[in-house]
Amino acid sequence: MPTVHTLNSIKIDLYSREHLPPHFHALYAEHESLIEIRTLDTYEGWLPVRQHNAVLKWARGKGIQEWLLEIFKRLNPNLRS
Repeated sequence: MPTVHTLNSIKIDLYSREHLPPHFHALYAEHESLIEIRTLDTYEGWLPVRQHNAVLKWARGKGIQEWLLEIFKRLNPNLRS
């Protein structure tokens, strides 16, 4: 279940066999960024500013971070976060 949401042309992916910290992948064209779920800090990669801002606005929506964290934990049950 990699893609959990599509925001215009931006895919939001979560994978199993991942690493900490809990994060999601935002993919747009040839760009990808890894964004921490709890802080919404980008710790790897890059998106164009407009797409990056759209992803952050979406992720700050009511209950979205909790929802993403639940999926991350379900896909990666052996990680302690």
